[in-house]
Amino acid sequence: MKSILKNLFAATCCSMLLFSACTTAPSSIYGPAGLALLDDAETRSVSAENITGEKGKGGMDDPRLTLDNRAMNARSADDLGVGWKVRPFLFVGAGETVTLMDVEGPGVIQHIWMVDGLSRQHVIRFYWDNEPNPSIETPVPDFFAVGHEMFAPVNSDVVVVNPLNALNCFWPMPFRKHARVTLTNEGSENLDLLAYQMTYALTKVSGKMGYLHAQWRKGNTRDRNPYVILDGVQGKGRYVGTFLAWTQLTDNNWFGEGEVKFFIDGDKDFPTYCGTGTEDYFLGSYGFKRSFSGLYAGTALADQCTDSVPNYWSLYRWHTRDPIAFHKDLKVTIQSLGWWRSGGKYRKLDDDIASVAFWYQTEPHQPFPPLPPVDQRRRIE
Repeated sequence: MKSILKNLFAATCCSMLLFSACTTAPSSIYGPAGLALLDDAETRSVSAENITGEKGKGGMDDPRLTLDNRAMNARSADDLGVGWKVRPFLFVGAGETVTLMDVEGPGVIQHIWMVDGLSRQHVIRFYWDNEPNPSIETPVPDFFAVGHEMFAPVNSDVVVVNPLNALNCFWPMPFRKHARVTLTNEGSENLDLLAYQMTYALTKVSGKMGYLHAQWRKGNTRDRNPYVILDGVQGKGRYVGTFLAWTQLTDNNWFGEGEVKFFIDGDKDFPTYCGTGTEDYFLGSYGFKRSFSGLYAGTALADQCTDSVPNYWSLYRWHTRDPIAFHKDLKVTIQSLGWWRSGGKYRKLDDDIASVAFWYQTEPHQPFPPLPPVDQRRRIE
């Protein structure tokens, strides 16, 4: 009898676990855990070959009727006809804004691919559910963890950068009513070739899902130290990632002693989350020593650093396994603090930092600070 009861209990537990997994496992649109889940999601994709993302509308341009011939290689399919790579690229003139995506929801953006040639003159903006202010606003390279406009491979959980500067993003981006993505060329030169693709799923979006936000900032720590990665966030959400493009200007001593601090839900003078050092926060130790790119953290340019300044560091840390939850407000800072070898003391630094903060939150959100002018975004030589 005991054996029968034991087997019955085990079978019941297995059934409960299986039911729990089936009912709580996320859909494949949210990550690998749900890849085998066959739901009602419908795959769509926007690119220069299918601007609207409509079903069965890709690659329909006729080279004889295509009016916008400004993009590089625009006439390469003249002798081939419809269906043969007639409009794979966009041209973005100086000062021009193009719409990359403008679709109705509900849905989730799953993957974005863009290519080389993009700089901090080119700004990408995402607008969720017809909000007037963008929830994502950042120069294109930094959004994909490319610092200082200097290519370096990244092979991480949510961002992948492959030769030659192929930019890939896998952040899940839910939207309920509408999604609009624009790219603005704020430079003085034309962008002759913009190639991109955005894959998304039309699907139900849970009421508990937040919207992805990303904000770019830049400053010199002579003027403000600690450096503010993010501030002014109000609402409920989760902080999920940090990217820093750090320009070491002060000296060629070690720069990475500063602590990263998260001021959560009303913290004032002292934070709830206080790290122990820059390389520690980016999941390294003892000065990084060499470049590395992991699923959740990396430093992509360490091998290029020399004994003279400036030195350029490109650092990312994704909190995809350990998101920082907040319910009312959030502020994130990092100390610009070095190690002075001769005296064995910490030293405040006058370095230059650009950052992108990534987080999910409820809408509406607080408007972002204005982006600095183009000439103030570029790399310091």
